[in-house]
Amino acid sequence: MMNKHILNLAFLAVFAGAFPGHAAERPPNVVFFLVDDMGWRDVACFGSTFYETPHVDRLAGQGVRFTQAYAACHVCSPTRASLLTGKYPGRLALTDWLSGRREFAFQHFLSAEKLQALPLEEFTLAEALKAKGYRTGIFGKWHLGNAEAGPLNQGFDVQVPSWNGCCPKGGYHPPYKMQGLKIEGEPDAYLTDRLTSLALDFMGQGKDQPFFLYLSHFSVHDPIQGRKDLVEKYRAKLARLSPLEGPAFILEGNPDDQNPLSRKQLTALLDDPSHRGHRVLPQRTIKIKQRQDNIEFAAMVESIDESLGRVLKKLDEMGQADNTIVIFYSDNGGMSAGNFGNPDRVVQEKQLDQAYATSNLPLRGAKGWLYEGGVRVPMIVKWPGKGRAGVVCEEPVISPDFYPSILEMVGLPARPGQHRDGKSFVPALLGRSFERGAIYWHFPHYSNHGMQSPGGAIRLGDYKLLEYFENDTAQLFNLADDIGEQNDLAQAEPEKTTELLARLRAWRKDVSARMPRPRK
Repeated sequence: MMNKHILNLAFLAVFAGAFPGHAAERPPNVVFFLVDDMGWRDVACFGSTFYETPHVDRLAGQGVRFTQAYAACHVCSPTRASLLTGKYPGRLALTDWLSGRREFAFQHFLSAEKLQALPLEEFTLAEALKAKGYRTGIFGKWHLGNAEAGPLNQGFDVQVPSWNGCCPKGGYHPPYKMQGLKIEGEPDAYLTDRLTSLALDFMGQGKDQPFFLYLSHFSVHDPIQGRKDLVEKYRAKLARLSPLEGPAFILEGNPDDQNPLSRKQLTALLDDPSHRGHRVLPQRTIKIKQRQDNIEFAAMVESIDESLGRVLKKLDEMGQADNTIVIFYSDNGGMSAGNFGNPDRVVQEKQLDQAYATSNLPLRGAKGWLYEGGVRVPMIVKWPGKGRAGVVCEEPVISPDFYPSILEMVGLPARPGQHRDGKSFVPALLGRSFERGAIYWHFPHYSNHGMQSPGGAIRLGDYKLLEYFENDTAQLFNLADDIGEQNDLAQAEPEKTTELLARLRAWRKDVSARMPRPRK
């Protein structure tokens, strides 16, 4: 820890006086707008027809919309660690949310050992920018360790609120149960709105100094609690709409079972008395939401959109809109499967909108799954004056790519020893040839949001292979033809299956990824 802080001071000394005070000459500000649990299709410009997100849509018109962007994990903490370090969760050994779920009797394995905090030895993106002279602030969720592992020891000058846990303590409605959210003379407000107000104050300070704002919203993570006026707006909107077609839920099983259920079998079981209700159902099946009709969640989405709009307006007022990189991103896919971290949980019919947030269709699966619904997320990057505007990039990118990309955009040298797994996507922003190459996932745990086995995945080109560890099962999909991952090609294309399995296993060995442990 001492060596890291000495290094920070050294960099500050080197760059002292780098900002002569003229706004046009200062390096670009960076706003990283991170949403928690926002699914790929939870904003209008990515396909939602129910949620209203005009400010996100406007940002997409001003930047590059990445339609095949991925989170490094299908749960939060590993993705957050990855984007701040430029490393895959498997290399970091920070592979599950903190503190993770407890073990249960149904598991064939015990979860792999994992870190409970982002190591202080990592030189984070915030530290790299701070060393350049940036003011750095995190507003919202950290969830990468408590006490010494908190953000104030990881490169951030300011942390709001003083809370390192997963979810908003006390929920989204006041009174707050987290410190640092009060504003003198103002009544308490909806949490998303209050965090935004405090972030705007941070932006307006230090006029001659660039800033890195990590606006890491707790929303749209549960508890699913929308702002009351917006809830009523969507209640009225839903009442005006024609009834939605198709089933409200479908069944998903464990593809790694010795006799996995086919889609035809799962569909037939949906109406069987044995599979009624919302709990962990027979044959390790659970239900996945298929409709975007949760009015509380819709209100949360629009509050996030309003927050982004306020940030963009503040940049205009400051005269910094043309000198600020804005990144919009989510840490994993949408919560379309209920949280069954306790396999005995039963969700009552009247509680469905508290347990299931959204639908990820046409993607399969949800938060907690290696299918696209768990890992494909919305992403937009605005780089004024240099990056393209109003265009789409279909090349895959993933969380560790942010570190080298941001360094390049602000004019800092790369740190290949730190962001070992990241690849700069700046060429894609500039309209140049960009090929990301293979991307990987490693999740040696049982998920809260399904009964599937621990496993991993690789995407290379149009192909995506998923490997599960209980029975060494592999699934292969061609995402160009089958974005919903319904047509398993593992048997039909054995050579491709063998090739990608070999690459995935070689990668795990290269990064020293920890594996689940057999029960004794």
